[in-house]
Amino acid sequence: MRSGRRYDELVGEAVGVPITGWEFAWLDGRAVGSDPSWSYPLLARALLRGSESLLDLDTGGGELLAELAPLPPHTVAVEGWAPNVPVARDRLTPFGVSVVTELPGGEEEFDVVLSRHGRLPAEDIARLLKQGGTVLSQQVGSDDLADLNAELGAPPPAPQRWTAETAVAALEAAGLAVTDVREERPALTFHDVGAIVYQLRAVPWQVRDFSPERYERALRRIDAVIRTHGHFTVTAHRFLVQASRP
Repeated sequence: MRSGRRYDELVGEAVGVPITGWEFAWLDGRAVGSDPSWSYPLLARALLRGSESLLDLDTGGGELLAELAPLPPHTVAVEGWAPNVPVARDRLTPFGVSVVTELPGGEEEFDVVLSRHGRLPAEDIARLLKQGGTVLSQQVGSDDLADLNAELGAPPPAPQRWTAETAVAALEAAGLAVTDVREERPALTFHDVGAIVYQLRAVPWQVRDFSPERYERALRRIDAVIRTHGHFTVTAHRFLVQASRP
């Protein structure tokens, strides 16, 4: 618990925090997640060595892409959520990255396509990859934090199954050759109820009708669990796929 602070204080603080980009530093010490066994940044950097062109899908505020620098000379980042666009442009312009809001319309433009926790439009990726090019994606699966939704009494987080199996099927149907598949369900532990409120604000598709008022009764139940046991743990769902264009 955060120094024995009251429920209303913890929730009020979490509601008042501005959320921009795709950055969760506010949760440091308040929520602890286990990383998958693979390192997405290491895998991405290996692909970028010697590449001349890169497309990053759903770049958020450009946080991770900036960490991958140096970047290929022709690098384009796509971000469709309006509040993130100026954040991404401010961060990525010094790296020579063009930030756009829609997928490029051409063909065979990129050596590498990256998507971390973003879209995986298989047919568009196949269209945009050069022959021999590679797509690498780490995805949030449809079971992600489903036990949190259940505890809140909210609908499941995803209306359709989204797993490594379904992603592989889509990529192969688009003519890509899948070369790596991994899937894991790491734990995510919250140490105060404010961290849960912040998480649900930052990821609004988890519980689409979320507000602290609407889910107050369930949040207070979780708060009581944390005060008794010191934590509330749920299960994430991550998978990684890599494929190339023959």
